Amino acid sequence: MRLRSGVFAASCLLVEALGVALFLRGFFPVPVRSLPRREARGDPPAEPAPPGPGMRSNWTKIPPPLFKKVVIVLIDALRDDFVFGSKGKQFMPYTTQVVEKGTSYSFIAEAKPPTVTMPRIKALMTGSIPGFIDVIVNLNSPALLDDNLIWQAKAAGKRIIFYGDDTWVKLFPKHFVEYDGTTSFFVSDFTEVDNNVTRHLDRVLKREDWDLLILHYLGLDHIGHMTGPNSPLVGPKLHEMDNILKKIHISLLSKEEASLPNLLVVCGDHGMSETGSHGGSSEGEVHTPLLFISSAFEKRSGPLTQPELVQQTDLASTLAVGLGLPISRNSVGNLILPVVGGKTMREQLRFVHLNGFQLSRLLQQNTPAYEKDPGYEHFKKAEKSHGNWIKLYLEGNNSEILLNLGKKVLKQYLEALKTLSSSLSKQVAQYDMYSMMVGTVIIMELRLPERKLGILHDLCAAYSKAKVLLLLLLSVPKALSSQAEFEVPLSPPLFSLLFYLMCLMLCAVHVIVCTSAESLCYFCSMSWLTAAGVMMLISALMCGILSAIAKIFENSRLPLKNPVVSSSSRSEIDVLILAGTIGHVLSLGASSFIEEEHQTWYFLINTLCLVLCQELCRNNFLLKECDPQCGTTVKQNVDSIGEASECKNIDIPAAGSSKLGKASSSADFIKGSDKWISLASPWIILICCRLLRSLNQTGVQWAHRPDFGHWLTSSEHKPELSFLAAVSLLMIFFLVQRRCSLVSKIAMALGLLGVYSYRAAIGNVIFPWQHDSKDISKGITEARFVYVFVLGIVFTGTKDLLKSQVISTDSSVKSTGLWEVYSGLVLLAALLFRPHNLPVLVFCLLIQTMMTKYIWRPLKSDAAQITIMHYWFGQAFFYFQGNSNGIATVDVSAGFVGLESYVEIPAIFLTAFATYAGPLLWAIHLLCYLSSEVSRNSAAVGHGCFCYALMRSIPVAIYIVLVTGLRYHLFIWSVFSPKLLYEGVHVFITAAICLFFTAMDQSYSQKVQDRK
Repeated sequence: MRLRSGVFAASCLLVEALGVALFLRGFFPVPVRSLPRREARGDPPAEPAPPGPGMRSNWTKIPPPLFKKVVIVLIDALRDDFVFGSKGKQFMPYTTQVVEKGTSYSFIAEAKPPTVTMPRIKALMTGSIPGFIDVIVNLNSPALLDDNLIWQAKAAGKRIIFYGDDTWVKLFPKHFVEYDGTTSFFVSDFTEVDNNVTRHLDRVLKREDWDLLILHYLGLDHIGHMTGPNSPLVGPKLHEMDNILKKIHISLLSKEEASLPNLLVVCGDHGMSETGSHGGSSEGEVHTPLLFISSAFEKRSGPLTQPELVQQTDLASTLAVGLGLPISRNSVGNLILPVVGGKTMREQLRFVHLNGFQLSRLLQQNTPAYEKDPGYEHFKKAEKSHGNWIKLYLEGNNSEILLNLGKKVLKQYLEALKTLSSSLSKQVAQYDMYSMMVGTVIIMELRLPERKLGILHDLCAAYSKAKVLLLLLLSVPKALSSQAEFEVPLSPPLFSLLFYLMCLMLCAVHVIVCTSAESLCYFCSMSWLTAAGVMMLISALMCGILSAIAKIFENSRLPLKNPVVSSSSRSEIDVLILAGTIGHVLSLGASSFIEEEHQTWYFLINTLCLVLCQELCRNNFLLKECDPQCGTTVKQNVDSIGEASECKNIDIPAAGSSKLGKASSSADFIKGSDKWISLASPWIILICCRLLRSLNQTGVQWAHRPDFGHWLTSSEHKPELSFLAAVSLLMIFFLVQRRCSLVSKIAMALGLLGVYSYRAAIGNVIFPWQHDSKDISKGITEARFVYVFVLGIVFTGTKDLLKSQVISTDSSVKSTGLWEVYSGLVLLAALLFRPHNLPVLVFCLLIQTMMTKYIWRPLKSDAAQITIMHYWFGQAFFYFQGNSNGIATVDVSAGFVGLESYVEIPAIFLTAFATYAGPLLWAIHLLCYLSSEVSRNSAAVGHGCFCYALMRSIPVAIYIVLVTGLRYHLFIWSVFSPKLLYEGVHVFITAAICLFFTAMDQSYSQKVQDRK
């Protein structure tokens, strides 16, 4: 079966995407679990039995509640310095007074990554650490089935009312007696989203028919996403929250009875980074305030001290004790002792014993050798001391000895709780190794540690080399040949005995693993028909690889009629491309290099510019002295290579002709002023890249440093930002319109005008006649105005593409259509980019224009080199946008431009496009350029598609191997896992790009049909 290289590459990338998806499903772990929720309620443990015969404690039930009513106010993205720092003193005076002099306890709660809303709500209500995969399901939260505080409260007859983020309604359906949910994803709404919560307060606070009131405010989080933590909008929003807390606190105090006090809890689900986003592990994202305010506490006195650091998961255990509920079975949190510090010693010991018993039971159910765990040993020791204390207490001993012993037992319990929680947090998840291995085998061979899943050792030993990646590498000579096609050996392998034996062996291994595995495996949960299909796919890949290797060895034995001495001298560009690719792949094994990966790409493109400058100087000056001689020599070499290739039936890349063109007469090279512009182009590109580096600080080490983007987005520099945005939009028009039709030019001009109008409507920029920006709207009309022109330009380009493939054979029609599709995507990127990032789009277009006219065409670079250069610049521009390998830099506000409410598919598409705009625009520009080069190399598009797929496959395959080996690394969740998510999404996007390449690669098939 003969396939074009582009079709083959796209097919391989789709198979690799399947393997990546399966690996991701296995890698992102399933959290540890205790009993199912329906079995979670049971008899609580009694107090430790006193030593000696006939003595028994009479405390065998859950302690009664400590508070009558509890109000939880969760302010989304509330950083600790918003309350305890200068902003708190300035904008939250009442809260600051309560913290410093009132009856309250203040803490800094540390959230574990990923710091996004849905996993953090799970952590607050269950006390468990959610899996990292919750970042993905955060957009569509399913019902929470684990044992949790809300379910326990409902089962105990508590009446719960909720207002705010509708994520709670999705997680806890049918749990609230009254609720009003608001969408959390419409980030341009700062006021209505909070007013919808506050409007219920006056009515609810007057009522007595509730026990637990939960309020989740989103406005601060939305302000952070849109304008950052230093925005002038943050202060008024904090003051609004302060007034709300004052109203609730005064109301609770006025309704208190002598029996039980009320409790007000103020917390955040996560913080925000210096750019206003969240999801990562920076200090601003993981540290949130946690306040307990109640008349039951002693009034604070003395100097104010730094709040103690606690874990966010500790809230679930503390609230369970405060409400008289069982602690959630899956909780890894500790009781915050000061909250119950006003109770008697016996009550305090009872509370910490319940917490320790719950943690030790969870440890037993998830650790085979739990008895040797230090935390379990400490707990048993404390439990024994507790029994001795009860004996003295029941005997009526009220001496100092009893008090001192009680303090000692309490200290032992706290130490045990801390150790148990630490042990459980370290093993909070179990990897689905079988699903990971099947996905890795599809991508490439990997040898598993025998101690993790010994039954897979034989499966891994059955494979000796890579699968999809090896298939791509073996196909390089044929895929990059002048014909850009090769014979895929399908029939012999698929009808061979080896194929059927391998299928049977893999199916047998699958049966053994799925029937003997102790934990649930995702791949085992698939239907047997699906699993058999995957096993057949793996077998077919292996047999195809073996067949291809056999054919290569067979061809290598054929004698050559005219052996050719190939020129061993590789160009500096080839050496740099090879060394850069290998160096980047090797750097993925270090956490520091992943955090600062942008530095790697900046270095590579800067070095590339210097090498291109050297190549241009050689072609302009050195070849001028040896034109006739060089031309004759190269011509003879190419002729001899051609004869040898005919004899051996091996296709030589069309780049041979381009090398002849490179060495041809200097009269064919650029002359006059264009020559000097060409020589200056690499230096101009270097200057552009340096300016872009100053626009957005990214990574981890230097992300906190001020950059030009922060300076532009500050409120006092709005005129400068407006001027820069206007100039950038004008330059975008002049750089894009040169190859568009008249209709597209008009649509582009109007669309760019709409982009500026949209940014002015939402208050990012101002028009010259505006003196202020008080009239801020959501800009929905202006954004949809731009969408109309985006769709119009893309439709015009699509019409030309269809015309070129169905009716016309003129390549110019196809080139125009591709450019108009590209122009439509540029307009969409201009709409989604924040105003200070518009220069990134300008420099992207400028660099593409200069490299096309003054570098690639004069040098007559081959399709493989041009493709890799496009890939490198696409990666660099991913970071020039301000992106990083942390989730916090994803600009979710782009997914809601022009939307009145949250619509899942458009929001995901817009967010993904805005995040990967750099690689996408460079990939589509590559297709535009290669399509215009078909007259010189008819297989250029196929070569480009193959090289692009190979450049994406190599790093993701190696990185999956590295991540599997480093899965117990200290930074696996904070550094390696976010990068893995980025790599996975990038593979899916690259697969779509290669499919588009394949659909556009019609020139070759047309020539074959004409030849027949």
